[in-house]
Amino acid sequence: MIEVSHVSYKYRGGNLMRFPDFSLRKGEQLLLLGQSGSGKTTLLHLIGGLLRGYEGSIKVDGVELRDLRETELDHLRGKKMGFVFQRNHLVQALTVQQNIRLAAWLGGVREDEQHIHHLMDVLQLTEKRKSPVNRISQGQAQRVAIARAVANKPVVILADEPTSALDDVNCNRVIRLLMDIAHEVQAALLIATHDHRLKNVIANSVELK
Repeated sequence: MIEVSHVSYKYRGGNLMRFPDFSLRKGEQLLLLGQSGSGKTTLLHLIGGLLRGYEGSIKVDGVELRDLRETELDHLRGKKMGFVFQRNHLVQALTVQQNIRLAAWLGGVREDEQHIHHLMDVLQLTEKRKSPVNRISQGQAQRVAIARAVANKPVVILADEPTSALDDVNCNRVIRLLMDIAHEVQAALLIATHDHRLKNVIANSVELK
């Protein structure tokens, strides 16, 4: 699902960052570990097609990202990738259900209403489905973001520091939710984090220095 080989990247005026090679198959989980400034978020954004201009090779579901035009990249992201950011980026004016349904519209794919209802049930959001997201708790909002990320049944889920601000109980809850949902849709799960607690749950890791 993900193949990274001889990848390097340089921001304008910055130092060249070189990243280790790795691959991640369908249904597998992997941690990108590193302290702030190590480049883990940069690499995650390169894999997600949010940054371009890299050297080397990045393939998602067998497709080299460099070879795609912007419209093709948008389509790949919308249909085959799910993103869970440190901040949930929900649309505050919309309800829980509308935020989740937004994924299909943005991805240009047909909405799977049954799958959306299933996600809301699994993530205990059904009773809040008609509530505006500015009237739900932070934990519920995070679950909405997870549901939106997997609403299109992506082949790859990319998560950026999803547990860094959480206590041990909520850290474990969120990572288990991500793993369970990824397993259900058989997606590769890649988590960029400096939270070493996650090593107790996900054994496979790549460390950036």
